[in-house]
Parts: sequence; C-alpha cells; structure tokens
Amino acid sequence: MRFFKLRHSLRQLTSQALAIILGVTLTVSTLWVLPAQAELAPNVGAATDASELITPGQSPANAAIGSTSFVTAAVNRVGKAVVRIDTERTITRRIDPFMEDPFFRRFFGEGFSQQLPPEQLRGLGSGFIIDKSGLVLTNAHVVDKADKVTVRLKDGRTYEGKVQGIDEVTDLAVVKINAGNDLPVAALGSSDNVQVGDWAIAVGNPLGFDNTVTLGIVSTLKRSSAQVGIADKRLDFIQTDAAINPGNSGGPLLNERGEVIGINTAIRPDAMGIGFAIPIDKAKAIAAQLQRDGRVVHPYLGVQMLTLTPDLAQQNNTDPNSPMQIPEINGVVVIRVVPNSPAATAGVRRGDVIVQVDRETVTSAEQLQNLVENSRLGQALQVKVQRGNQTQMLSIRTAELRDAA
Repeated sequence: MRFFKLRHSLRQLTSQALAIILGVTLTVSTLWVLPAQAELAPNVGAATDASELITPGQSPANAAIGSTSFVTAAVNRVGKAVVRIDTERTITRRIDPFMEDPFFRRFFGEGFSQQLPPEQLRGLGSGFIIDKSGLVLTNAHVVDKADKVTVRLKDGRTYEGKVQGIDEVTDLAVVKINAGNDLPVAALGSSDNVQVGDWAIAVGNPLGFDNTVTLGIVSTLKRSSAQVGIADKRLDFIQTDAAINPGNSGGPLLNERGEVIGINTAIRPDAMGIGFAIPIDKAKAIAAQLQRDGRVVHPYLGVQMLTLTPDLAQQNNTDPNSPMQIPEINGVVVIRVVPNSPAATAGVRRGDVIVQVDRETVTSAEQLQNLVENSRLGQALQVKVQRGNQTQMLSIRTAELRDAA
C-alpha cells in the first residue's frame, strides 16, 4: 500500500511538472495563434490585439503588456465629436387610377386625381462637430429636403438641427445646433498630406449601429466622381477599404493620429470593401462658403463629355452603327450639349473634341471639369476644339450651375 501511494504521489508530481512545462509552451503558442484563439484566452487577448501589434513605433513587448492601440487613441480623440443625424420628411403622393385608359379619362375627366395620405420618410446619417458653437459637417444627401433634423451626441444629448447650407455638387452640408459653447470638436487634418497605404479609420453609425469604428488603409487618391459612377458631382475621392455602410455617410475618416482626413460619403453597391470619402481640404473650403453664404456657386459650360483617346475614337469610327465620326486624337469628346447653356450659345456641337482651354492642353474629362470649377463665374474661356478635320476657337463664358447637368 505504501509503495502504491508513493508511486501515485510521484506520478502526480511528474504530471504537475509536465503540466507546468506544457503550460509555458501552450502560452507561447497561443501568442502566435491569437486570432484563432482569442475567444478561448480572453485573459491574453486584450494584450495581443492585432491592432496593438501593428501600432506605429510600438514593440511587441509593449503590445504584450496591454498598451493602448493607435486606433483606440485616434477614436478617443475624435469620438465625442461624432454625431448621429436622424431626419424626417413628409411627402404626399397623388394617384390617377385607370387614367391610362382613354375610357376612364373620359368618364372621370382629365383633372381627376386622388391624393394619398401623407407619408413620412425617415433617414439616418452621421456627422461631426467642427466648431464649439455647434457647427456640424455632414453630407448633403443626409439632410437634403428634410423637414426635421435631429442631432444626437455620443453622450446621449439630443438637439434639433438647422441646416445652414447645402451644396449638392460636392455633397456637403453644414448643420447648426444650439448646445452652448463647450462642445467637443473634431481635429481636422490635411488631405494633401495623405498617401496611399496610410491608415484609414471610419467612424459613424452604419445601419443604425451607433458609434461604430472600422479600420483599413487608403487604397488610392483622386478617384474622380465620374470613375465612381456619380456623374453629377465634382469631386476627387479618397478611396479606402475601411468598411463603410449606409449610415456612415457624413462621418469622419481619420488618420492614425485621430485627425479628420475625409468625410465618408459613398459606397459601391456592386463592390465589396470599397468606400469613398471627400478630402477634408475640399470640405473645409466648401464649409466656409456654406457658413457665410448658405450656398456655393459653381461655374459650368453645359456639356456632357468623355475622355477620348485615338484607340477609342478608332473603335467608334469603325462601328457601322456609330451615330458620328470623331477625330482620332487625345482630348475630351462632347457627347451632349445642354440646351440654352453657355456651350450651346458659343456654338459647341456634339462630336467636338476639346483639346485646349486657355492655351492649356486638355487630355481628360476630369482635367476639363477642374479647369471649369476653378474658373471665375462669367469668365470667358478660350476653348480650342477639333471638329472633323478643322480646328475651331470658341469663347465660352461660364454661367452658374443650377439645375443643369
């Protein structure tokens, strides 16, 4: 019996020693496979979060002892200034039953119609405070045509917002809330300093889930609105792979220091993991005009256009169903001229290829759009066009863009 007890005790000691040795080995292994084991080892998960292991300038040893990640620090710097924006809009619809049938039109009369009960539409977006007086920057499409705007702060305070100005061309808006003069304010950075590969942190209220943060990188810069598929805007976007969903619109895109570098504004419904943000430097200039004047004046010529290359022109010209022949050169081809526009008045025709503006060679639609956007209202632009085998010089005086394309 004593021998059995002794052997049993030795076995226990051996097992404990082996457990200690295996335990050390297991702990080291867990650190390497943490993403797969995080739920099984919550006691070490916080100290080895992936975002902490990649903190700029931070060593693995610092990460292992639980120092704060750069994402947390960035969000803490701006988070209180990010707001949720709820909108309400009441619309009425009229219905004309059977009025497509001539018999019923004769029976009821041409003026017959029936009004449906008022319908209330609700919207959701994000924004961020840019001034202690209560100025909130957001997207125009978040608050456009809203009858009521409600701004909710992270701490739960709720205020009625007044739209001070909207610019649909750049999809920006400024909303004012009266909440005293001690509000949290987001730190604004510079989008001119942003580079491809920089960290990008999106903050907002996607799909109604308040105070959500996603992390990615800057995928590319100066992605034109035409390339994104928003032809009626005049913007060069920051493209990011940080997750952006409905409800994120108007929220800030941050760099690793917690500075706002862009305003989340658009997603591609046919693509996964691609989002777009308005550069903050553009937003600063537009916001200043909206605060001062309530609107922004944009010059325009009145043409719909496409970038043209010799290859594209040749493909068009060899197509027997092509409606027109165009010069096989580099430039910007006019697809449509807006009636009664400055371009129409100056004699621009469909099929003209714009190759020069004020002696500056033009090779893309984006370049031409920027030249017009940066011109003065009423300025006469000297435009050189190639029309068939002939060159024409036209003087086009810019007008204010309102409802024109």
